[in-house]
Amino acid sequence: MKRHQMALAATGLSAALLLSACGGSDDKKDDGKGATPGASDAGAPGGAPKDGSIKLVVADYGSGDGSMQKYWNGVISSFNAKYPGIKVNLQVINWDDIDKSVATMIQNNDMPDLLQTGGYADKVVDDLLYPVDDVMSPATKADFVDSFTPAATVKGKQYGIPFTSSTRQLIYNTDLFTKAGITDPPKTWDELKADAVKLKTAGVPTPFGLPLGKEEAQGEFMNWALGNGGGYQTNGKYTVNSPQNLEALNWVNDNLVKAGLTESNPGTKNRKDVYTDFYGGSVGMVNSNPTMIATLKKDYPNLKYATAAIPGKAGPLTETLGVCDWMMAFKKNGKKDQIKAFVDHAFSTDQQVKFQEQYSFPPVTKSVMAKMIANPANAGLKPYIDLLPKAKFYPLNDVAWDVLSPKIKEQLGSAVSGKSPKDVLDQLQKEAEAAVAQQKS
Repeated sequence: MKRHQMALAATGLSAALLLSACGGSDDKKDDGKGATPGASDAGAPGGAPKDGSIKLVVADYGSGDGSMQKYWNGVISSFNAKYPGIKVNLQVINWDDIDKSVATMIQNNDMPDLLQTGGYADKVVDDLLYPVDDVMSPATKADFVDSFTPAATVKGKQYGIPFTSSTRQLIYNTDLFTKAGITDPPKTWDELKADAVKLKTAGVPTPFGLPLGKEEAQGEFMNWALGNGGGYQTNGKYTVNSPQNLEALNWVNDNLVKAGLTESNPGTKNRKDVYTDFYGGSVGMVNSNPTMIATLKKDYPNLKYATAAIPGKAGPLTETLGVCDWMMAFKKNGKKDQIKAFVDHAFSTDQQVKFQEQYSFPPVTKSVMAKMIANPANAGLKPYIDLLPKAKFYPLNDVAWDVLSPKIKEQLGSAVSGKSPKDVLDQLQKEAEAAVAQQKS
């Protein structure tokens, strides 16, 4: 999700406060006594962690505006009200630099104790991380949305702690739909094509926005693959060039791109640019993430839109792409007890709500999900939140994915820019198998 969040930060999509009503007077407060799921801090009477210090390194979701520093300073301040003897040394690093900076820390044997960034699997391979059970109370762990667990688990042990999440919905311009005589959103690929033709006939420049450029081609394509029963893996093995995936890519190329129903350069068009075109009123529909709702509410209040399930070959998707960033705990410094106290505090309901007030992502915990769904102010986010329990993730627990994902971003767009979709998927399958072999060697 690293590139995903970089794009959001770069376009200012993380600024809206969507949960202003979530902290009502009836909320159970995070008092360190387990009043809410995830709120019980390690070190309750009889088991307080030793004094000391931990190093916390986090990614910047605020585009360098200081908001991320302010958020974590607030978490640390409230944590120190309970544990004044545990000093938390915070370092906030922007998305462009965090992976490189952490790699340097590891190379210099100067590990953080806690790291929040886009991927964790490579650290598991190098035996750097604590299993989650070692650094989180059962109450906190039980509060996480269950669909994250497979993506957070390597060889039967969970190492990744979900920190942010995202799902996908079709979003469409209702004024343009009305202009084209369309009364309902499409539910199947054939309906999507028919509606795109109507939009084109009505003068809409880009009936369907198809961002298969390098920013997030792997995400856009997965939406289409899921719509045909495909995906990147089957039973733990890469099947990038499966018949289902090839059929999906051929359909997109033949029925949308070659038919002139997308932008003229979908193979190089990045998601943030397609979203900008949608905000400007020149795109009829696009597969969206929830931060679009925040941007529309804040910056484009007059644009009329609606969302719906993403169309699949035979009907709307009941599950869709899920994206996640992670926190992880390093074991080198032996700060397990101090880490556990901080993790339980940082993932308490009240602290997570504060994060959602600042950054408009769907929640990672059930308790915050319940608050968001109950809040009328979040009506626009509800469809994305509802999909979380059924979200399908990239194979984030596989180091080979870290190698394959950039290859997909670089190469997939060529399948709608003149190259054979079969040849492109076959080459990516070879890349996947080579990455797996390299991992095993």
